[in-house]
Amino acid sequence: MLGLAASGATRNALTKGMIEKFEIPAVPLPEQRAIANTLGALDDKIELNRKMNETLEAMARALFRDWFVDFGPTRAKMEGRPAYLSEDLWSLFPDRLDDEGKPEGWAAGTLNDLASLNPESWTARNAPARVSYVDLANTKWGSIDKVENYAWADAPSRARRILRAGDTIVGTVRPGNGSFCYVAEDGLTGSTGFAVLRPKNARDRVFVWCASTSVENINRLNHLADGGAYPAVRPDAVAATEIVIPSEVVLAAFRDALSANVELIGTNNAESRTLAQTRDLLLPRLISGELKMEVARTAEGVSL
Repeated sequence: MLGLAASGATRNALTKGMIEKFEIPAVPLPEQRAIANTLGALDDKIELNRKMNETLEAMARALFRDWFVDFGPTRAKMEGRPAYLSEDLWSLFPDRLDDEGKPEGWAAGTLNDLASLNPESWTARNAPARVSYVDLANTKWGSIDKVENYAWADAPSRARRILRAGDTIVGTVRPGNGSFCYVAEDGLTGSTGFAVLRPKNARDRVFVWCASTSVENINRLNHLADGGAYPAVRPDAVAATEIVIPSEVVLAAFRDALSANVELIGTNNAESRTLAQTRDLLLPRLISGELKMEVARTAEGVSL
């Protein structure tokens, strides 16, 4: 319709007069308010989930730093300070640092020691009929904001990485953009622009996520990225992240302390994604009058 309305001998363009004559459906004011309230409720829940996840993530990262970067419990023991963890946890940590400055008995290593890099990919032989695709643009700072569904034949050529619950994905293209996330659900397909880290032991899921996506590591990857207008790192640079590997009992204790929080982060992200899709689907239909508020409330279960 816009193309038919445009005028001009060599260049089609809409004039001010044409725009002023556009007919726009007039939604009654009470209906506008009801629409705003309904969609506002969805936005409020999305924001609540975001704030909750921000708090949960901050807690996880603070504990990771204290235990595995600053070696807080061991240093406290060395300095004779009182225990600030439960007695059963406190006893798991070494009493001193070794000559390399790490807790005695712990090993120096990389994420390669705890996780497999890009373990599975789709090929023409094993590809499914459809894929739920996650790309870098829709993955930001720990959240997958949107998933695109494609028939395999129509999917982007980069839709190849098989993702499973417990994986961590880290964007290798412009890594400073923060395209990383803990994967909390099966059935997703990631871009080849991600390095996929799959823990060799499910016990280490939270540790691998925290280590690979720490601010320090993302900054390191960003510094390593090269390529001018398209800066990137190789996936093995992510797997080569240096870590201190604690005892198995400490790794298990870390998982027990935080796994519920990390799973809740994933649940909140998935819920927010669904709510955003619902909002974007409802808005044009409500504005056009195709869908009435009474129907929308029943269909979506939104109580005002």
